[in-house]
Amino acid sequence: MVMSAQSDALRVLADPLRRQIVELLSREQLCNCHLVEETGARQTNVSNHLRALREAGLVETEPQGRYTYYRLRPDALERLAAELSDLARAARTRELPKRACE
Repeated sequence: MVMSAQSDALRVLADPLRRQIVELLSREQLCNCHLVEETGARQTNVSNHLRALREAGLVETEPQGRYTYYRLRPDALERLAAELSDLARAARTRELPKRACE
């Protein structure tokens, strides 16, 4: 079964804007102003999504002067991918029983 941290990460990644932010951060570290420019979303909206990604453990921050840069945490994404791969492998490699309906 998918653990709570992975469930939180999946829930967070289900949002299209958060997924876009993750894709952008996979290419380079960006600050909030860059993400606003790239996504076209409002600053407060981007900030809220970044907070959700941070709380889910998918991104981390690095203060640099008056700016805060965001970057992905590859280890968190790899753990999530491994959990999903394990579930897929379990479902694929054996005949799953069918529970009788009553």
